[in-house]
Amino acid sequence: MGKIEFIALMALLMALNALAIDIMLPGLQEIGASLGVENENHRQYVISAYLIGFAFAQLVYGPISDRFGRRAPMFFGLGIYVVSSLAAVLAPTFAILLALRFVQGIGSAAMRVITVSIVRDVFGGRAMAEIMSLIMMVFMIVPVLAPGTGQVIMFFGDWHLIFIFMAVMAAAVAAWMYLRMPETLAPEDVRPFTVRSVVAGFRIVLTDRVALCYTLASTFIFGALFGFINSAQQIYVGIYGLGVWFPVAFAGVATFMALSSFVNARLVGRFGMRQLSHGALLGFLGINALWLVLTLSWSGHLPFAIFIVLFALAMFQFGWIGSNFNSLAMEPLGHVAGTASSVLGFMGTAGGTAIGAAIGQAFDGTALPLVAGFFAVSAVGLVFVLVAERGRLFTPHNPPI
Repeated sequence: MGKIEFIALMALLMALNALAIDIMLPGLQEIGASLGVENENHRQYVISAYLIGFAFAQLVYGPISDRFGRRAPMFFGLGIYVVSSLAAVLAPTFAILLALRFVQGIGSAAMRVITVSIVRDVFGGRAMAEIMSLIMMVFMIVPVLAPGTGQVIMFFGDWHLIFIFMAVMAAAVAAWMYLRMPETLAPEDVRPFTVRSVVAGFRIVLTDRVALCYTLASTFIFGALFGFINSAQQIYVGIYGLGVWFPVAFAGVATFMALSSFVNARLVGRFGMRQLSHGALLGFLGINALWLVLTLSWSGHLPFAIFIVLFALAMFQFGWIGSNFNSLAMEPLGHVAGTASSVLGFMGTAGGTAIGAAIGQAFDGTALPLVAGFFAVSAVGLVFVLVAERGRLFTPHNPPI
C-alpha cells in the first residue's frame, strides 16, 4: 500500500466517527419531533449517547489490538457500527435510539484507537505528526460534507435514511481494508492479554508526564469542539436563522480546519510539533479572549459576521493543536501503542464529551455559554501544556526531518 492510499484509508476509518456525529445535525429537529422529544436541549443526547459509548469502548480495543493485531478488532468494530446503524432505522422510541447510538459508538471506538495505533506502528516523531496532519486534513472533509449530505438525504426521505447511509459507508471502508491493509503490529510488540499486562500498560501510559498532560490539554480543547457540535443547530438555526444554509456555515468552518491541518503537515517537519502547537494554543487563547469580550459587549448576541470570522480563526488554530498534541502524547509510547491509544483516546473522548455536554446544556438562547466555554478550555489547556513542558514552551525535542 502506497503512502497516499494509506493516508486515505486511515482518514476514512477515522472519518466514520465524524460522519456518525456531523451527518446527524440537520436531522436532530426531525428526530425530536418524530420520537416525541419536547425539550430541544434533549435532542443533543443523540450526539452524547454515541460519544459515551465511543469513549468507554476505547479502553478495550487497545489492549486487544496489542495482543491479537490490528485487523481483527477493527473488523469487529466495523461490524458493530454497521449492524447498529441498520437497527437504528427501526428504533420505535427515543430511548431505544439512544441505546443504539451508544452501541454504534462502541463499534466506532475501534476505528479511532486502532487507526492511531496503525499510524504509530508505521511512523514516529515528526513523521507521525506529518502523516496525522494529512489524515486530519482528509478527516476534516467529513464535517464539510456530512451536514450537507444529511440535509440532501432528508430531501429524499426522513432521518432513517441517514442511518442506512452510514451503514453502507462503513461496509465499503471495511471491504477496502480487508482487501488492501496488511497487519502492522510487529511480532516483538505483541503483549499478553492478561489483567497484569493490561494494568502494567495502563500504568506506563498514566505515569508518563508528557503523554498524560498533552492528553489532558487535548481533552479540554476537544471539549470546546464537542460543545459547539452539541449546540451548532441551535446557534446557526435558532439564533442566526440560517435554516437550510446551516450546513454551509458548518462546512465553511470545517474547511478552515482542513486547511490548517494541510499547512501543519507542510510545516511540522521543519519547525516541529511543539513550536507549531504551542503557538497555535496561544493564538487560540487570544482569539477566544477577544471573542468573549465582544460577545459580552453585545449581551450574547454577536452579529453573525463577527461570530463566524472569530470562530473560523479559532478553529484554524485548533487544526494545528489537535494532530500535534496527539502525536506528542503518543511519541514516548510506541512500545505500547494500542494500549496508549486506548487510554489516551478514552480520556480525551470521555472528558471532552463531558465538557462538551456541559457547554451544550448551558445553551440559553445566546452564544455566550459557547464562547465562555471556548475561553475556559483554552486557558486550562495552556496550564497542562506548561506542566508537560516544565514551564518552557517552543522547545523542540526532535531534529527536523
